[in-house]
Amino acid sequence: MSEVYYLFLSGPITGVSYGDCTDWRKYVAGKMPPEIKCISPMRGKDYLKKEKEVKASYEDIPLSSGKGITCHDRFDAKRSDAILMNLLGAQKVSIGTIIELGWSDDGTKPIILVMEKNGNVHDHPMLKDIADYIVDNLDDAIELAQKILLPGV
Repeated sequence: MSEVYYLFLSGPITGVSYGDCTDWRKYVAGKMPPEIKCISPMRGKDYLKKEKEVKASYEDIPLSSGKGITCHDRFDAKRSDAILMNLLGAQKVSIGTIIELGWSDDGTKPIILVMEKNGNVHDHPMLKDIADYIVDNLDDAIELAQKILLPGV
């Protein structure tokens, strides 16, 4: 039986449509071999499907309350073997995504940052220093994740 590796798919959610939050995550997960399981912070949140702009929290829904999001995303970031952080096209700084980066920066998890070479609102020296790999498209990030996580690839 092959070992399973977990890849946390981090990226902006607040102010983004449900589809924009989930489509790129489905794309990445669909490109991964069975040994790599992608973890999405949007899993179990189908009740947000009609949202044109996802709110920072929904306090009447335990999984989407401030406490629920913090617990859920911290658990996922810390238990993952690697992080793929997609900031492509971000229109405003994603506080939650940057916090996930902090949870992941323990020196043992590879962090793959996907961001435009120029002009992204997250462009900052500390972000670039914490990221282990920086690419400007999802396909390169997917290839990197496979090469990093899978032995012999």
